[in-house]
Amino acid sequence: MAMSKDPVKPSEALLKKTTDLMHDGMDARAFGEFEMPPALGDARWTDELILSTWHMAATGKVPDNLNYKTGLSNGGFDRLDFKMLNEDQWLEHSEDIDTSISLNRRGDERHNPTPPIPIYGGGMSYGSVSVNVMLARAKNAQKWNTFMSTGEGGYPEQLYECKEHVITQVATGYFGVEERSIQAAPIVEFKYAQGAKPGLGGHLLASKAGEEVAKMRGSVPFVSLFSPFPFHSTYSVEDHSKHIDWIQTVNPDALISVKVSTPHDVDMVAVGSYYAGAHIIHLDGGFGGTGAAPEIAKKNIAMPIELAIPKVHKFLIKEGIRDNVTLIASGGIRTADDIAKAIALGADGVVLGTSDLVAMGCTRCSNCEGGPSGRGCPWGLTTTDIELQEWIQQEWAVKRLDNYYTALQWRLREILRQLGLGDVKDLVGRTDLLKYVRGDA
Repeated sequence: MAMSKDPVKPSEALLKKTTDLMHDGMDARAFGEFEMPPALGDARWTDELILSTWHMAATGKVPDNLNYKTGLSNGGFDRLDFKMLNEDQWLEHSEDIDTSISLNRRGDERHNPTPPIPIYGGGMSYGSVSVNVMLARAKNAQKWNTFMSTGEGGYPEQLYECKEHVITQVATGYFGVEERSIQAAPIVEFKYAQGAKPGLGGHLLASKAGEEVAKMRGSVPFVSLFSPFPFHSTYSVEDHSKHIDWIQTVNPDALISVKVSTPHDVDMVAVGSYYAGAHIIHLDGGFGGTGAAPEIAKKNIAMPIELAIPKVHKFLIKEGIRDNVTLIASGGIRTADDIAKAIALGADGVVLGTSDLVAMGCTRCSNCEGGPSGRGCPWGLTTTDIELQEWIQQEWAVKRLDNYYTALQWRLREILRQLGLGDVKDLVGRTDLLKYVRGDA
């Protein structure tokens, strides 16, 4: 569904809310002395959604006076809501409401990580983001006993201190793929395609491919790096199986995750990946990606994730293998409500990427590629500029992410208790608990 790219200007009421929040302890570092920018956000990430994410990252709590649940996209998750029980049927909000998921359901001898939240961090590669951002996300994953993915840019040395919580990605360009990082990884992720750029491969323009990035990727400095599409060694399930055999020879203990975009036959792709040996099927729908992803690609090619999840979930049930594989979803998932809706549609858990960046101060200005200078993000997130990346200090960034995940878990438990569910696993595939919200009153 078409959506406006025009920024949404904050109302006077929102300006007042923002000032109140900032004086209550919200971090206004990005805006100087409590100064609101003239425009913020878009239809998917509205001004209130960005501000509420910052509030959660600053306080660990959901805000009382901002919409932290939905955007104004007029489609997708913004058109779904829950059929909550009457208040007298709600459960008590407590830590007894289980939000953990299992990442190995194949029943093999490999380890079975069980993160306490149905979330892990999606791939954002070195070069597309700074090493400070990668390390902050890895340390937060360590704190939460979950994971984050390196993306396709290689495995910076600093990440090895958190290696038990770092997923290494093998993508079509094989950038930075090394035996050492594969052996260190508890999960190895094959990226066959991504929802923001299906059929295009990864892009890193010359201005951001500096000397350190080039060294990591085995390339020449300041030359644009484009991953091919697809893997030129994989054109069938049998080829796919050989890929997985290769990784399991190098690291017999690693779980295998397969990240795919959402073409019309994604259900068949998922079944093929399971029989090739995958433990995790990672569906990456449209509308994900940062400001570096081409708008025309992420809005017009891949199937929206809210349509892909139930399609795959139902087909896996039909094939009799749904209980043997973990289904993870990403692509435009912004909030705890989005997470719960994705699970109700049939996913076991989700991957967050842009949300992590917003929690660390991203304003959604869409300057991720950085233009001719290559300096990129003025907040130090999607840049490897030696000055700008110092905006993201480790202790500060890890605390922001920790607070944000705390608020997400709280809200997820709030949804579950209002549905009368004591375990997030009981929400999987419960489309009967969802309702479609019409555009009119």
